[in-house]
Amino acid sequence: MKKKIIMMALLLSAITIAANGQTEKRIYTSSELRSMERSDAPKARKEKLTKEQKKAAREISDSLAFEKSLKALNDLNFVLEADRLIFKRGESVYVSPTVNFISVTDDNAVVQVAPFRGGGGPNGVGGITVEGRPSNIMLKTDKHGNVTFSMNVNGKGISAIIDISMAKGSSFVTATVNPNLNSARVTLTGSIATPEESVVFKGRTF
Repeated sequence: MKKKIIMMALLLSAITIAANGQTEKRIYTSSELRSMERSDAPKARKEKLTKEQKKAAREISDSLAFEKSLKALNDLNFVLEADRLIFKRGESVYVSPTVNFISVTDDNAVVQVAPFRGGGGPNGVGGITVEGRPSNIMLKTDKHGNVTFSMNVNGKGISAIIDISMAKGSSFVTATVNPNLNSARVTLTGSIATPEESVVFKGRTF
């Protein structure tokens, strides 16, 4: 809790407004940050944040996450880690992001859904894993800043159109996998990470 308060205070310092409309930002060295985390921090930094300050800190954090996710999409170097699956008829299930994901690294895409806990299924981790080559990739940003990323993925076991949407300033994403050969549509909701940050586990491919 102490660490969260310190980090939020640091974020809030970036939007402190001084006289004449100028802005001020206190920049801390890594050793200063470590010292504050160890906690002989000034009393002022231990005070409770107001609702407005918490909201402003969340907005800054979400905005940074949005820009990072947008870059990952643009670079074709991302993993969408899903915490919920929604099926064609509206049924939904909360799942582990470790084994439910869509990943793209340049010209390789993997789609893995594992709604069954305890393993099993064709991929050994509770569902299916398919792999293919992405093509016809489009990234669009509307006038409000909302982002849509779409691609075709074709390979052994998969022929589908995948649409990913992300609202401006939000780190929350939704992806819909629409198979071309059947109507077994599935939607994944979660967040985007880079492959270096991701902790997903890939099962056996279909």
